Amino acid sequence: YKRQAFHVYTSAVDALYEAFAPELEKRELHELYYEVELPLCAVLARMEHAGMRVDANALAAFGSEMEVQLKTLEQHIYEEAGGPFNINSPKQLGEVLFERLQLPHGKKTKTGWSTNADVLEKLRGKHPIVNMILDYRMLTKLKSTYADGLLKLIDPDGRIRTKFQMTVTATGRLSSTDPNLQNIPIRKELGSHIREMFIASKGNVLVDADYSQIELRLLAHISGDEHMRAAFLSGEDIHTVTASQVFNTPVDEVTSLQRSRAKAVNFGIVYGISPWSLAQDIGVTQGE
Repeated sequence: YKRQAFHVYTSAVDALYEAFAPELEKRELHELYYEVELPLCAVLARMEHAGMRVDANALAAFGSEMEVQLKTLEQHIYEEAGGPFNINSPKQLGEVLFERLQLPHGKKTKTGWSTNADVLEKLRGKHPIVNMILDYRMLTKLKSTYADGLLKLIDPDGRIRTKFQMTVTATGRLSSTDPNLQNIPIRKELGSHIREMFIASKGNVLVDADYSQIELRLLAHISGDEHMRAAFLSGEDIHTVTASQVFNTPVDEVTSLQRSRAKAVNFGIVYGISPWSLAQDIGVTQGE
């Protein structure tokens, strides 16, 4: 444990000193370094040492369940394609989609047809096989990365231990590696089941605590934007207010889709999103 703490501590010291050496005399960075970053090292070391308890039996059962779903999906894909082929082979998949089924948006490269995620998303709704292939890829990734992958990483005491890195992301957030426990899926119903595999030890409970829209509150404070500040001070929902302004719609008439798109705009701006990426996220053209 002491070696672990020392490793985290010295790594942070080295990285921070290299980044801030020319500026360390400035009071703000001096306080950040000694009052925030260094005390955090010991906290992260304790977190790494403790690890997260996992229900290995439930995880294995979940992997088996996904295996059955993949086999069923595989048969449906073969029926739509007119025969079996290697779904994981971009070459064979491209031949099925663009030669046998004659679907649009085909792009041929030196090695064959492109079947990456962008190409398949453009084909969504053009043929039943496309949605099936996208589901197949999602299930395959969930099974290999989480159901199978996490099982291999469980320590003898039933816990998984990750490594937290505090000086990697440009935004200052923590990152997690070997494995990345900060990226367990939740948006899709199937993915959210994986989170249920992380459990508390006997006599304990897991608690989820979250600031309410903290990034946007800080943005409102730092920028001084009166519309944002007014929305927060009045208790209004900031995403609904943004949607109202973007779509020129009364607040009480904003739809859930408009709010969802406004949310992507709000958070995207905070993290420096490009017009192309924002358009991809909310499903519109760059012009829109």
